Amino acid sequence: MRLVLITALGIGLSTVIGALLGFCFRKVPHSWHDGIMGFAAGIMLAAAVIGLILPAAELTGAAGIWQVVIGILAGAVFLNLMDRLTPHLHKLSGIDREKHPGSESVNKILLFVLAIAIHNLPEGLAAGVGFGGEDLGSAITVAVGIALQNVPEGMVIISPMLLAGMTKGRTFLLAAATGLVEVIGTLIGYFAASVSAAILPFALSFAGGTMLYVISDEMIPETHAHGYERMATYSLLVGFVVMLLTDVVLA
Repeated sequence: MRLVLITALGIGLSTVIGALLGFCFRKVPHSWHDGIMGFAAGIMLAAAVIGLILPAAELTGAAGIWQVVIGILAGAVFLNLMDRLTPHLHKLSGIDREKHPGSESVNKILLFVLAIAIHNLPEGLAAGVGFGGEDLGSAITVAVGIALQNVPEGMVIISPMLLAGMTKGRTFLLAAATGLVEVIGTLIGYFAASVSAAILPFALSFAGGTMLYVISDEMIPETHAHGYERMATYSLLVGFVVMLLTDVVLA
């Protein structure tokens, strides 16, 4: 339990670290942003496949692989429904702020923060359910991957709020609140998976499905929209390899 608490706090803290960096680098060039987000996408992809979906498949075996398939699809459908309630992150991320300097309303920015928070919840669940099983190596791989990709995410949410006229103090508190959502999600995921080992394969694959959805629907399209597709692609591959090596070292 202590390791779970430390992990939950670490994941939440990574968002705070990203937010602090966001104050230092308010105007991140498209090329840098796409490279950073591509790297984060590669990390999430490896964490989802290596740390969540493959362990779930190992638990079920060939006879129960249907649980994994249903879990992945259920996770994707869940986030698809959430996207219908909140705006897509790339539309409000502030990356095209030079076209609309200072025109964002506070309500629109708060909706953007809500979208970030909703997307952070399944990431926290993904970290938590991993610790509900016995494979601590995979659980730590997922947690490290989520923490690493939270840093650029925390950077992205700072600039739109500052440009909307929010004070630095309120901006930081809202950014930290999105990290708190992941802390809560981690604890919920851990306790849910610990209650019954029977739901662990579904929980792992559900969490993996949510992460795959975010990668395909949000991260990759955003990194391929500004003319830096090749750099974003190689950044994704580097991120994937980094997590692969991390998993091998921790195994």
